[in-house]
Amino acid sequence: MSADQSLEKVPVPQDGYDFVVVSNRLPVDRDVDEDGNSTWRRSPGGLVSALAPVMAQRDGAWVGWHGAPDETLEPFDHDVFHLVPVSLSELEVKRYYEGFSNATLWPLYHDVIAPPEFHRTWWYAYRRVNERFARRAAETASQGATVWVQDYQLQLVPRMLRRLRPDVTIGFFNHIPFPPTEIYSQLPWRKAVLEGLTGADLIGFQRPGDAQNFQRCVRKYLGVQFTKGSARFSEDTADGESTEWTVNAGSYPISIDVESIKELASDPQVQARAREIREELGNPDTVFLGVDRLDYTKGIRHRIKAYGELLEDGEISVENSVLVQVASPSRERVDSYRQLRELVEGMVGRINGQFDTISHTAVRYLHHGYPFEEMVALYLAADVMLVTALRDGMNLVAKEYVAARQDRSGRLVLSEFTGAAEQLKQAVLVNPHDIDGLKSAMLHARDMSDAEARKRMSSMRRQVLTHDVVDWSHRFLDDLAAHAPEHEQGAAAGQDSAHDDGAAADTTPGADRD
Repeated sequence: MSADQSLEKVPVPQDGYDFVVVSNRLPVDRDVDEDGNSTWRRSPGGLVSALAPVMAQRDGAWVGWHGAPDETLEPFDHDVFHLVPVSLSELEVKRYYEGFSNATLWPLYHDVIAPPEFHRTWWYAYRRVNERFARRAAETASQGATVWVQDYQLQLVPRMLRRLRPDVTIGFFNHIPFPPTEIYSQLPWRKAVLEGLTGADLIGFQRPGDAQNFQRCVRKYLGVQFTKGSARFSEDTADGESTEWTVNAGSYPISIDVESIKELASDPQVQARAREIREELGNPDTVFLGVDRLDYTKGIRHRIKAYGELLEDGEISVENSVLVQVASPSRERVDSYRQLRELVEGMVGRINGQFDTISHTAVRYLHHGYPFEEMVALYLAADVMLVTALRDGMNLVAKEYVAARQDRSGRLVLSEFTGAAEQLKQAVLVNPHDIDGLKSAMLHARDMSDAEARKRMSSMRRQVLTHDVVDWSHRFLDDLAAHAPEHEQGAAAGQDSAHDDGAAADTTPGADRD
Protein backbone atom coordinates (compact mmCIF):
# COMPACT_ATOMS: atom_id res chain seq x y z
CA MET A 1 0.00 0.00 0.00
CA SER A 2 1.47 3.37 -1.00
CA ALA A 3 1.88 6.26 1.40
CA ASP A 4 -1.15 8.26 0.28
CA GLN A 5 -3.38 5.19 0.12
CA SER A 6 -2.88 4.65 3.85
CA LEU A 7 -4.18 8.10 4.82
CA GLU A 8 -6.43 7.71 7.85
CA LYS A 9 -9.65 9.68 8.14
CA VAL A 10 -9.38 12.71 10.37
CA PRO A 11 -12.06 13.90 12.83
CA VAL A 12 -14.43 16.63 11.73
CA PRO A 13 -13.33 19.85 13.48
CA GLN A 14 -15.82 21.39 15.88
CA ASP A 15 -15.11 24.90 14.57
CA GLY A 16 -14.72 24.10 10.88
CA TYR A 17 -15.62 26.20 7.86
CA ASP A 18 -18.35 25.47 5.32
CA PHE A 19 -16.35 26.67 2.30
CA VAL A 20 -12.62 26.09 1.95
CA VAL A 21 -10.37 27.21 -0.90
CA VAL A 22 -7.02 25.46 -1.26
CA SER A 23 -4.33 27.06 -3.43
CA ASN A 24 -0.56 27.21 -3.55
CA ARG A 25 -0.58 30.79 -2.22
CA LEU A 26 -2.78 32.57 0.26
CA PRO A 27 -4.74 35.56 -1.11
CA VAL A 28 -2.55 38.05 0.79
CA ASP A 29 0.90 39.57 0.35
CA ARG A 30 3.17 40.74 3.15
CA ASP A 31 4.43 44.32 3.25
CA VAL A 32 7.40 45.22 5.45
CA ASP A 33 8.07 48.88 6.31
CA GLU A 34 11.40 50.56 6.97
CA ASP A 35 11.25 49.64 10.66
CA GLY A 36 10.74 45.95 9.89
CA ASN A 37 7.05 45.94 10.81
CA SER A 38 4.97 43.68 8.60
CA THR A 39 1.36 44.00 7.51
CA TRP A 40 -0.83 42.01 5.14
CA ARG A 41 -2.69 43.28 2.09
CA ARG A 42 -5.10 41.51 -0.24
CA SER A 43 -3.39 40.12 -3.34
CA PRO A 44 -4.49 41.50 -6.70
CA GLY A 45 -6.13 39.21 -9.20
CA GLY A 46 -9.50 37.99 -10.44
CA LEU A 47 -9.60 34.79 -8.40
CA VAL A 48 -9.26 36.63 -5.10
CA SER A 49 -11.84 39.22 -6.15
CA ALA A 50 -14.28 36.53 -7.25
CA LEU A 51 -14.02 34.44 -4.11
CA ALA A 52 -13.97 37.23 -1.52
CA PRO A 53 -17.78 37.65 -1.50
CA VAL A 54 -18.24 33.89 -1.46
CA MET A 55 -15.95 33.73 1.57
CA ALA A 56 -17.95 36.40 3.34
CA GLN A 57 -21.31 34.78 2.59
CA ARG A 58 -20.39 31.14 3.23
CA ASP A 59 -18.15 31.30 6.32
CA GLY A 60 -15.06 30.53 4.27
CA ALA A 61 -11.41 29.74 4.92
CA TRP A 62 -8.43 29.79 2.57
CA VAL A 63 -5.58 27.27 2.87
CA GLY A 64 -2.25 28.13 1.23
CA TRP A 65 1.41 28.99 1.59
CA HIS A 66 2.08 32.50 2.88
CA GLY A 67 5.17 33.03 0.74
CA ALA A 68 8.06 32.77 3.21
CA PRO A 69 10.03 29.50 3.46
CA ASP A 70 11.03 27.98 6.79
CA GLU A 71 8.41 29.95 8.69
CA THR A 72 5.37 28.58 10.53
CA LEU A 73 2.35 30.82 11.11
CA GLU A 74 -0.85 30.16 13.01
CA PRO A 75 -4.18 30.72 11.24
CA PHE A 76 -5.25 34.37 11.19
CA ASP A 77 -7.99 36.61 9.83
CA HIS A 78 -7.53 39.36 7.26
CA ASP A 79 -10.25 41.29 5.48
CA VAL A 80 -13.03 38.77 4.74
CA PHE A 81 -10.66 35.80 4.79
CA HIS A 82 -9.84 33.27 7.49
CA LEU A 83 -6.35 32.24 6.43
CA VAL A 84 -4.77 28.88 7.18
CA PRO A 85 -1.05 28.99 6.33
CA VAL A 86 0.82 25.91 5.13
CA SER A 87 4.53 25.92 5.91
CA LEU A 88 7.14 25.03 3.28
CA SER A 89 10.86 24.61 3.76
CA GLU A 90 13.36 26.23 1.42
CA LEU A 91 14.13 22.78 -0.01
CA GLU A 92 10.44 22.09 -0.60
CA VAL A 93 10.04 25.40 -2.42
CA LYS A 94 12.94 24.39 -4.64
CA ARG A 95 11.72 20.86 -5.31
CA TYR A 96 7.91 21.04 -5.10
CA TYR A 97 7.33 24.52 -6.55
CA GLU A 98 10.31 25.52 -8.67
CA GLY A 99 11.04 21.90 -9.55
CA PHE A 100 8.05 19.62 -10.08
CA SER A 101 5.38 22.30 -10.50
CA ASN A 102 7.28 24.71 -12.75
CA ALA A 103 10.07 22.71 -14.39
CA THR A 104 8.12 19.44 -14.83
CA LEU A 105 4.38 20.08 -15.03
CA TRP A 106 4.35 23.62 -16.47
CA PRO A 107 6.40 22.86 -19.61
CA LEU A 108 4.72 19.46 -20.04
CA TYR A 109 1.23 20.96 -19.88
CA HIS A 110 2.22 23.76 -22.27
CA ASP A 111 3.05 21.46 -25.19
CA VAL A 112 6.73 21.00 -24.25
CA ILE A 113 7.69 24.47 -25.51
CA ALA A 114 10.58 24.01 -23.08
CA PRO A 115 11.73 20.46 -22.23
CA PRO A 116 10.29 19.20 -18.92
CA GLU A 117 12.60 17.66 -16.35
CA PHE A 118 11.70 14.48 -14.49
CA HIS A 119 13.35 13.98 -11.10
CA ARG A 120 12.17 11.55 -8.46
CA THR A 121 13.25 13.84 -5.61
CA TRP A 122 10.97 16.54 -7.04
CA TRP A 123 8.10 14.06 -7.24
CA TYR A 124 8.59 12.95 -3.63
CA ALA A 125 8.49 16.60 -2.51
CA TYR A 126 5.38 17.28 -4.61
CA ARG A 127 3.57 14.31 -3.09
CA ARG A 128 4.65 15.22 0.45
CA VAL A 129 3.57 18.87 0.10
CA ASN A 130 0.25 17.90 -1.49
CA GLU A 131 -0.48 15.68 1.49
CA ARG A 132 0.27 18.58 3.84
CA PHE A 133 -2.19 20.80 1.98
CA ALA A 134 -4.81 18.02 2.02
CA ARG A 135 -4.43 17.55 5.77
CA ARG A 136 -4.75 21.27 6.46
CA ALA A 137 -7.92 21.36 4.37
CA ALA A 138 -9.28 18.28 6.15
CA GLU A 139 -8.61 19.88 9.53
CA THR A 140 -10.32 23.12 8.44
CA ALA A 141 -13.52 21.96 6.69
CA SER A 142 -16.77 21.48 8.60
CA GLN A 143 -19.06 18.47 8.18
CA GLY A 144 -20.24 18.29 4.55
CA ALA A 145 -18.23 21.38 3.56
CA THR A 146 -17.34 22.39 0.01
CA VAL A 147 -13.60 22.40 -0.73
CA TRP A 148 -12.35 24.03 -3.93
CA VAL A 149 -8.76 23.11 -4.86
CA GLN A 150 -6.93 25.36 -7.32
CA ASP A 151 -4.44 24.50 -10.04
CA TYR A 152 -1.63 22.24 -11.12
CA GLN A 153 0.53 22.57 -8.01
CA LEU A 154 -2.06 20.58 -6.01
CA GLN A 155 -3.30 17.84 -8.33
CA LEU A 156 -2.92 15.08 -5.73
CA VAL A 157 -4.97 16.89 -3.09
CA PRO A 158 -8.49 15.83 -4.23
CA ARG A 159 -7.96 12.07 -3.79
CA MET A 160 -5.95 12.55 -0.59
CA LEU A 161 -8.67 14.78 0.80
CA ARG A 162 -11.37 12.25 -0.11
CA ARG A 163 -9.54 9.62 1.94
CA LEU A 164 -9.12 11.98 4.87
CA ARG A 165 -12.64 13.47 4.74
CA PRO A 166 -15.10 11.49 2.59
CA ASP A 167 -17.96 13.71 3.81
CA VAL A 168 -16.84 16.85 1.94
CA THR A 169 -17.67 17.90 -1.62
CA ILE A 170 -14.51 18.51 -3.64
CA GLY A 171 -13.98 20.73 -6.65
CA PHE A 172 -10.78 21.23 -8.62
CA PHE A 173 -10.00 23.88 -11.22
CA ASN A 174 -7.05 23.60 -13.60
CA HIS A 175 -6.02 27.11 -14.63
CA ILE A 176 -3.52 25.98 -17.28
CA PRO A 177 -3.96 23.74 -20.35
CA PHE A 178 -4.24 19.99 -19.99
CA PRO A 179 -2.10 18.25 -22.62
CA PRO A 180 -3.13 15.57 -25.12
CA THR A 181 -2.38 11.94 -24.33
CA GLU A 182 0.71 11.84 -26.54
CA ILE A 183 2.36 14.57 -24.46
CA TYR A 184 0.95 13.65 -21.06
CA SER A 185 2.25 10.10 -21.47
CA GLN A 186 5.82 11.36 -20.92
CA LEU A 187 5.12 11.98 -17.22
CA PRO A 188 6.54 9.05 -15.21
CA TRP A 189 3.87 9.55 -12.52
CA ARG A 190 0.98 9.96 -14.94
CA LYS A 191 -1.34 7.50 -13.18
CA ALA A 192 -0.71 8.99 -9.76
CA VAL A 193 -1.60 12.49 -10.98
CA LEU A 194 -4.76 11.32 -12.75
CA GLU A 195 -5.89 9.43 -9.69
CA GLY A 196 -5.22 12.45 -7.56
CA LEU A 197 -7.41 14.60 -9.79
CA THR A 198 -10.23 12.07 -9.97
CA GLY A 199 -10.76 12.37 -6.23
CA ALA A 200 -12.78 15.50 -7.05
CA ASP A 201 -16.52 15.58 -7.67
CA LEU A 202 -16.10 18.26 -10.36
CA ILE A 203 -12.97 19.13 -12.34
CA GLY A 204 -13.01 22.37 -14.30
CA PHE A 205 -10.83 23.23 -17.30
CA GLN A 206 -10.43 26.38 -19.35
CA ARG A 207 -11.46 24.88 -22.70
CA PRO A 208 -13.52 21.92 -23.90
CA GLY A 209 -10.39 20.53 -25.54
CA ASP A 210 -8.59 20.44 -22.17
CA ALA A 211 -11.47 18.50 -20.61
CA GLN A 212 -11.44 16.07 -23.54
CA ASN A 213 -7.67 15.57 -23.22
CA PHE A 214 -8.11 14.78 -19.54
CA GLN A 215 -10.91 12.30 -20.21
CA ARG A 216 -8.86 10.51 -22.86
CA CYS A 217 -5.90 10.23 -20.48
CA VAL A 218 -8.16 8.78 -17.78
CA ARG A 219 -9.53 6.23 -20.23
CA LYS A 220 -6.06 5.19 -21.37
CA TYR A 221 -4.25 5.06 -18.03
CA LEU A 222 -7.01 4.35 -15.51
CA GLY A 223 -9.34 2.36 -17.75
CA VAL A 224 -12.38 4.48 -16.84
CA GLN A 225 -14.69 5.79 -19.56
CA PHE A 226 -16.37 9.21 -19.31
CA THR A 227 -19.90 9.46 -20.74
CA LYS A 228 -21.22 12.98 -21.34
CA GLY A 229 -18.54 14.34 -19.04
CA SER A 230 -19.20 11.95 -16.13
CA ALA A 231 -17.57 8.78 -14.85
CA ARG A 232 -17.98 6.57 -11.77
CA PHE A 233 -15.04 5.85 -9.48
CA SER A 234 -14.69 3.63 -6.44
CA GLU A 235 -12.10 2.60 -3.90
CA ASP A 236 -11.96 -0.53 -1.78
CA THR A 237 -10.53 -0.44 1.71
CA ALA A 238 -8.30 -3.12 3.18
CA ASP A 239 -11.24 -4.62 5.09
CA GLY A 240 -13.35 -4.98 1.98
CA GLU A 241 -15.60 -1.93 2.32
CA SER A 242 -15.89 0.57 -0.51
CA THR A 243 -16.92 4.08 -1.40
CA GLU A 244 -18.16 5.33 -4.77
CA TRP A 245 -18.52 8.75 -6.32
CA THR A 246 -19.12 10.42 -9.66
CA VAL A 247 -16.46 12.59 -11.26
CA ASN A 248 -17.63 15.28 -13.67
CA ALA A 249 -15.18 17.09 -15.95
CA GLY A 250 -16.03 20.08 -18.11
CA SER A 251 -15.10 23.52 -19.41
CA TYR A 252 -15.44 26.62 -17.21
CA PRO A 253 -13.47 29.41 -18.90
CA ILE A 254 -12.24 31.88 -16.29
CA SER A 255 -12.59 35.63 -16.70
CA ILE A 256 -11.72 38.93 -15.02
CA ASP A 257 -13.03 41.42 -12.48
CA VAL A 258 -14.76 43.59 -15.06
CA GLU A 259 -16.16 46.18 -12.66
CA SER A 260 -12.80 47.13 -11.18
CA ILE A 261 -11.29 47.60 -14.66
CA LYS A 262 -14.25 49.66 -15.85
CA GLU A 263 -13.97 51.83 -12.75
CA LEU A 264 -10.26 52.45 -13.32
CA ALA A 265 -10.73 53.08 -17.04
CA SER A 266 -13.29 55.78 -16.18
CA ASP A 267 -11.02 57.44 -13.62
CA PRO A 268 -9.89 60.88 -14.91
CA GLN A 269 -6.48 60.38 -13.31
CA VAL A 270 -5.96 57.08 -15.12
CA GLN A 271 -7.11 58.63 -18.38
CA ALA A 272 -4.70 61.52 -17.84
CA ARG A 273 -1.91 59.05 -17.19
CA ALA A 274 -2.72 57.31 -20.49
CA ARG A 275 -2.30 60.60 -22.36
CA GLU A 276 0.93 61.24 -20.46
CA ILE A 277 2.28 57.81 -21.48
CA ARG A 278 1.73 58.61 -25.15
CA GLU A 279 3.50 61.94 -24.72
CA GLU A 280 6.44 60.22 -23.00
CA LEU A 281 6.64 57.86 -25.98
CA GLY A 282 6.85 60.82 -28.37
CA ASN A 283 3.18 60.76 -29.46
CA PRO A 284 3.67 58.08 -32.13
CA ASP A 285 0.94 57.23 -34.61
CA THR A 286 0.73 53.67 -33.28
CA VAL A 287 1.52 52.24 -29.86
CA PHE A 288 1.85 48.45 -29.88
CA LEU A 289 1.65 46.88 -26.41
CA GLY A 290 2.59 43.52 -24.94
CA VAL A 291 1.96 42.70 -21.27
CA ASP A 292 3.14 39.35 -19.96
CA ARG A 293 4.94 37.50 -17.26
CA LEU A 294 8.41 36.78 -18.60
CA ASP A 295 7.56 33.22 -19.57
CA TYR A 296 8.53 31.12 -22.58
CA THR A 297 4.87 30.26 -23.21
CA LYS A 298 3.93 33.89 -23.91
CA GLY A 299 5.54 34.23 -27.34
CA ILE A 300 7.48 37.36 -26.39
CA ARG A 301 10.46 36.46 -28.58
CA HIS A 302 8.20 35.82 -31.58
CA ARG A 303 6.49 39.20 -31.08
CA ILE A 304 9.77 41.09 -30.81
CA LYS A 305 11.21 39.26 -33.82
CA ALA A 306 8.17 40.17 -35.93
CA TYR A 307 8.40 43.81 -34.83
CA GLY A 308 12.10 43.95 -35.63
CA GLU A 309 11.48 42.58 -39.12
CA LEU A 310 8.75 45.17 -39.73
CA LEU A 311 11.33 47.84 -38.92
CA GLU A 312 13.83 46.21 -41.28
CA ASP A 313 11.20 45.97 -44.03
CA GLY A 314 10.38 49.66 -43.66
CA GLU A 315 6.72 48.88 -42.92
CA ILE A 316 7.02 50.82 -39.67
CA SER A 317 9.57 53.29 -38.31
CA VAL A 318 10.67 54.47 -34.90
CA GLU A 319 9.24 57.90 -35.75
CA ASN A 320 5.68 56.62 -36.20
CA SER A 321 5.50 53.45 -34.07
CA VAL A 322 6.73 52.01 -30.80
CA LEU A 323 6.44 48.61 -29.12
CA VAL A 324 6.01 48.76 -25.34
CA GLN A 325 6.79 45.37 -23.82
CA VAL A 326 6.03 44.88 -20.13
CA ALA A 327 7.64 41.62 -18.98
CA SER A 328 7.13 41.21 -15.25
CA PRO A 329 9.71 39.03 -13.47
CA SER A 330 8.74 35.39 -13.09
CA ARG A 331 10.36 32.31 -11.52
CA GLU A 332 13.80 33.84 -11.76
CA ARG A 333 15.45 30.93 -9.95
CA VAL A 334 14.37 28.47 -12.68
CA ASP A 335 17.09 28.04 -15.35
CA SER A 336 14.80 28.23 -18.38
CA TYR A 337 13.43 31.58 -17.19
CA ARG A 338 16.89 33.06 -16.65
CA GLN A 339 17.85 31.96 -20.14
CA LEU A 340 14.69 33.48 -21.61
CA ARG A 341 15.41 36.82 -19.97
CA GLU A 342 18.89 36.89 -21.51
CA LEU A 343 17.50 36.06 -24.96
CA VAL A 344 14.74 38.67 -24.81
CA GLU A 345 17.01 41.41 -23.50
CA GLY A 346 19.56 40.56 -26.19
CA MET A 347 16.91 40.86 -28.92
CA VAL A 348 15.67 44.19 -27.57
CA GLY A 349 19.22 45.52 -27.36
CA ARG A 350 20.01 44.57 -30.96
CA ILE A 351 16.82 46.13 -32.34
CA ASN A 352 17.22 49.34 -30.36
CA GLY A 353 20.88 49.54 -31.23
CA GLN A 354 20.03 49.33 -34.92
CA PHE A 355 16.93 51.53 -35.12
CA ASP A 356 16.89 53.98 -32.19
CA THR A 357 17.37 57.69 -32.78
CA ILE A 358 18.18 60.40 -30.26
CA SER A 359 14.47 61.12 -29.79
CA HIS A 360 12.82 57.79 -30.52
CA THR A 361 13.15 54.24 -29.20
CA ALA A 362 11.98 51.19 -31.15
CA VAL A 363 11.15 48.93 -28.19
CA ARG A 364 10.44 50.14 -24.66
CA TYR A 365 11.24 47.04 -22.62
CA LEU A 366 10.10 47.15 -18.98
CA HIS A 367 11.20 44.24 -16.81
CA HIS A 368 9.31 44.94 -13.62
CA GLY A 369 5.79 44.86 -12.28
CA TYR A 370 3.39 47.79 -12.18
CA PRO A 371 0.37 48.77 -10.08
CA PHE A 372 -2.86 47.80 -11.77
CA GLU A 373 -3.79 51.46 -12.25
CA GLU A 374 -0.69 51.86 -14.43
CA MET A 375 -1.59 48.74 -16.39
CA VAL A 376 -5.05 50.09 -17.17
CA ALA A 377 -3.48 53.38 -18.26
CA LEU A 378 -1.22 51.40 -20.61
CA TYR A 379 -4.28 49.58 -22.00
CA LEU A 380 -5.89 52.96 -22.69
CA ALA A 381 -2.70 54.33 -24.28
CA ALA A 382 -2.19 51.37 -26.66
CA ASP A 383 -3.62 51.29 -30.17
CA VAL A 384 -2.80 47.61 -30.77
CA MET A 385 -2.64 44.96 -28.03
CA LEU A 386 -0.39 42.01 -28.90
CA VAL A 387 -1.21 38.71 -27.16
CA THR A 388 0.93 36.14 -28.96
CA ALA A 389 1.15 33.26 -26.48
CA LEU A 390 2.38 29.96 -27.88
CA ARG A 391 0.08 28.15 -25.44
CA ASP A 392 -2.12 29.61 -22.74
CA GLY A 393 -4.97 28.21 -20.69
CA MET A 394 -6.88 31.48 -21.03
CA ASN A 395 -4.85 34.75 -21.03
CA LEU A 396 -6.65 37.36 -18.99
CA VAL A 397 -4.60 40.27 -20.37
CA ALA A 398 -6.61 40.04 -23.58
CA LYS A 399 -9.86 40.30 -21.63
CA GLU A 400 -8.53 43.14 -19.48
CA TYR A 401 -7.65 45.15 -22.59
CA VAL A 402 -11.14 44.63 -24.01
CA ALA A 403 -12.81 45.60 -20.72
CA ALA A 404 -10.72 48.77 -20.47
CA ARG A 405 -11.64 50.04 -23.98
CA GLN A 406 -14.98 51.57 -23.01
CA ASP A 407 -15.00 53.81 -26.09
CA ARG A 408 -14.75 50.60 -28.18
CA SER A 409 -11.52 51.72 -29.79
CA GLY A 410 -8.37 49.65 -29.91
CA ARG A 411 -7.33 46.53 -31.78
CA LEU A 412 -6.49 43.11 -30.34
CA VAL A 413 -4.09 40.71 -32.05
CA LEU A 414 -4.66 37.37 -30.32
CA SER A 415 -2.95 34.01 -30.58
CA GLU A 416 -5.25 31.20 -31.62
CA PHE A 417 -3.48 29.01 -29.02
CA THR A 418 -5.01 30.87 -26.08
CA GLY A 419 -8.24 29.93 -24.36
CA ALA A 420 -9.36 33.53 -24.88
CA ALA A 421 -9.37 32.98 -28.66
CA GLU A 422 -12.39 30.68 -28.32
CA GLN A 423 -14.36 33.53 -26.75
CA LEU A 424 -12.89 36.64 -28.42
CA LYS A 425 -13.45 35.52 -31.97
CA GLN A 426 -13.54 39.07 -33.34
CA ALA A 427 -9.89 39.66 -32.47
CA VAL A 428 -7.28 39.48 -35.22
CA LEU A 429 -6.40 35.82 -34.66
CA VAL A 430 -2.89 34.68 -35.47
CA ASN A 431 -0.55 31.71 -35.33
CA PRO A 432 2.45 33.21 -33.51
CA HIS A 433 4.80 30.57 -34.91
CA ASP A 434 4.15 32.07 -38.36
CA ILE A 435 6.31 35.19 -38.21
CA ASP A 436 5.17 36.44 -41.62
CA GLY A 437 1.55 35.89 -40.60
CA LEU A 438 2.16 37.70 -37.32
CA LYS A 439 3.69 40.65 -39.15
CA SER A 440 0.68 40.81 -41.49
CA ALA A 441 -1.70 40.66 -38.53
CA MET A 442 0.09 43.54 -36.80
CA LEU A 443 -0.13 45.68 -39.92
CA HIS A 444 -3.76 44.69 -40.49
CA ALA A 445 -4.63 45.75 -36.93
CA ARG A 446 -2.74 49.03 -37.35
CA ASP A 447 -4.46 49.87 -40.63
CA MET A 448 -7.96 48.67 -39.64
CA SER A 449 -10.66 51.30 -40.09
CA ASP A 450 -12.15 52.83 -36.97
CA ALA A 451 -15.57 51.49 -37.92
CA GLU A 452 -14.33 47.92 -38.22
CA ALA A 453 -12.34 48.24 -35.00
CA ARG A 454 -15.41 49.46 -33.07
CA LYS A 455 -17.54 46.65 -34.48
CA ARG A 456 -15.01 44.02 -33.43
CA MET A 457 -14.44 45.56 -30.00
CA SER A 458 -18.17 45.88 -29.33
CA SER A 459 -18.65 42.17 -29.95
CA MET A 460 -15.73 41.23 -27.71
CA ARG A 461 -16.89 43.56 -24.94
CA ARG A 462 -20.34 41.96 -24.89
CA GLN A 463 -18.70 38.61 -24.28
CA VAL A 464 -16.32 39.82 -21.56
CA LEU A 465 -18.85 41.96 -19.72
CA THR A 466 -21.44 39.20 -19.70
CA HIS A 467 -19.06 36.46 -18.57
CA ASP A 468 -16.94 37.99 -15.81
CA VAL A 469 -15.06 36.23 -13.02
CA VAL A 470 -18.06 36.33 -10.69
CA ASP A 471 -20.14 34.53 -13.32
CA TRP A 472 -17.31 31.96 -13.63
CA SER A 473 -17.18 31.21 -9.91
CA HIS A 474 -20.97 30.99 -9.63
CA ARG A 475 -21.27 28.59 -12.55
CA PHE A 476 -18.58 26.29 -11.15
CA LEU A 477 -19.83 26.33 -7.57
CA ASP A 478 -23.47 25.87 -8.65
CA ASP A 479 -22.52 22.80 -10.68
CA LEU A 480 -20.37 21.50 -7.82
CA ALA A 481 -23.29 21.92 -5.38
CA ALA A 482 -25.48 19.90 -7.73
CA HIS A 483 -23.27 16.88 -7.04
CA ALA A 484 -23.29 17.28 -3.25
CA PRO A 485 -26.40 15.20 -2.37
CA GLU A 486 -25.18 12.07 -4.18
CA HIS A 487 -21.68 12.57 -2.80
CA GLU A 488 -22.90 12.91 0.80
CA GLN A 489 -24.95 9.73 0.49
CA GLY A 490 -21.91 7.86 -0.79
CA ALA A 491 -19.76 9.26 1.98
CA ALA A 492 -22.29 8.30 4.61
CA ALA A 493 -22.33 4.75 3.30
CA GLY A 494 -18.57 4.56 3.75
CA GLN A 495 -18.32 6.34 7.12
CA ASP A 496 -17.24 3.24 9.02
CA SER A 497 -14.24 2.44 6.85
CA ALA A 498 -10.87 3.16 8.45
CA HIS A 499 -9.27 4.42 5.23
CA ASP A 500 -9.65 4.31 1.49
CA ASP A 501 -7.66 2.13 -0.86
CA GLY A 502 -8.31 0.44 -4.19
CA ALA A 503 -7.84 2.40 -7.41
CA ALA A 504 -5.25 4.65 -5.85
CA ALA A 505 -2.08 5.94 -7.39
CA ASP A 506 0.94 3.74 -7.82
CA THR A 507 3.49 6.02 -6.19
CA THR A 508 6.45 3.71 -6.52
CA PRO A 509 9.33 6.02 -7.47
CA GLY A 510 9.57 6.32 -11.24
CA ALA A 511 6.98 3.58 -11.77
CA ASP A 512 3.78 3.55 -13.81
CA ARG A 513 2.16 0.13 -13.93
CA ASP A 514 -0.16 0.34 -16.91
